[in-house]
Amino acid sequence: MVVLWTDALIYVLIIVMLALGVYLRGKEHIQRPLQQIGRNKIGMTSLVVLLFFVLIGLLDSVHYILADDKKNEVISLLDDFATPLREHGEKTYSAPFATTLYSKEMTMLADGTLQWAYPRLAFGGRHLDHPETEKIPDILQKAAYGLAQGASLIGFIMLLMWGLLAEQHKRFMRGSTAKTVWTVVFIIVSFSYAAIHLSAYYHIFGTDKVGEDVFYQAVKSIRTGLVIGTLTTLIMLPMAIIFGILAGFFRGWVDDVIQYIYTTLNSIPSVLLIAASILMVQVYMANHEADFTSVIVRADMRLLFLCLILGVTSWTGLCRLLRAETLKLREMEYVQAAQALGVKQGVILLRHILPNVMHIVLISVVLDFSSLVLAEAVLSYINIGVDPTSYSWGNMINGARLEMAREPIVWWSLTAAFVFMFALVLAANLFADVVQNAFDPRRSGNE
Repeated sequence: MVVLWTDALIYVLIIVMLALGVYLRGKEHIQRPLQQIGRNKIGMTSLVVLLFFVLIGLLDSVHYILADDKKNEVISLLDDFATPLREHGEKTYSAPFATTLYSKEMTMLADGTLQWAYPRLAFGGRHLDHPETEKIPDILQKAAYGLAQGASLIGFIMLLMWGLLAEQHKRFMRGSTAKTVWTVVFIIVSFSYAAIHLSAYYHIFGTDKVGEDVFYQAVKSIRTGLVIGTLTTLIMLPMAIIFGILAGFFRGWVDDVIQYIYTTLNSIPSVLLIAASILMVQVYMANHEADFTSVIVRADMRLLFLCLILGVTSWTGLCRLLRAETLKLREMEYVQAAQALGVKQGVILLRHILPNVMHIVLISVVLDFSSLVLAEAVLSYINIGVDPTSYSWGNMINGARLEMAREPIVWWSLTAAFVFMFALVLAANLFADVVQNAFDPRRSGNE
């Protein structure tokens, strides 16, 4: 097994989230908003979509070296599951569900004559003898078979859970929200099975310039988007929480120093700071080639430093919010009473200030996630984002610039990146709205 830096940080993040969940399980002030989220259909639907993306990202975060590979190629579990997509490349562009290349070439017929025509693909639709008449019925048949597989799996899981759950717990499967969640799970799994089954016979999103499957690229880009959104948050949170609370509670010279730090950071154009940092990483890796012999290791290191620099430049907004909230909380009666009774300042910060600003932290984390995913796409588009060899929606959009200028136009790479990124960002924004409404103390008193 091979553990990359970003893999290790993802594992640490999972452990921290599990520990935090265990710690907050019996907290009444946390249970109420969580129950409110659980009753919200939009919130639970978007959460299911996010968990689906997270599952794919986790499968792509378990890396190992192929035992029978002399090149010591590092692959992930997702690569292993998607071996047909990874290995069934074509010569160049092909449209979605096509059986021929997108451009005409001089091809040799069986009788030895040359003809200017569209060559057949090496893998896409190769099982068809007469694609002109057989393709559409074959696609419908295989899509129906995949949908039936997914539907059967979800149906079996639902029956199994219904049989194993006690009578007092079955009410969670009867509610309207539970029915909506199961419907969304049913749709996602069924269509996923259909896409997986079809991708074994066709390139459902076509291929790019070098003949690589675009559907495979879009799925592999999920991990990059999740890493940017989660690890950047993990790096940003400690600085924002510590500096924001300290500035608001102690005020005076502590407040002045912290304000000077984040004001200075805000005055530096973030694009220039990111570009300079990425250039420094490239120079370092060029001077230490022996430490970065693998392409995936080099790409992972650049991704890690991109998360670091985005975290350093994005903590200031949350720090301002926490400082303002702490300034208000330090004047509350219970904090004044604790100070009058001689309670240590560290205890006041941990027991009275920090728990009462966590709703702002949680809301900001969920809101910032989608903006960080979009930031990766923008940065990669201008070539200062992730490594060009990495799979990311930004690199797909960047590569689609020249493809959009072709005649005929190659539109499917941009479309695939847009569809996947739109689904992730939309789900994150909808879930953020629900979380904000649930944890906002000004709304809780009106419900």
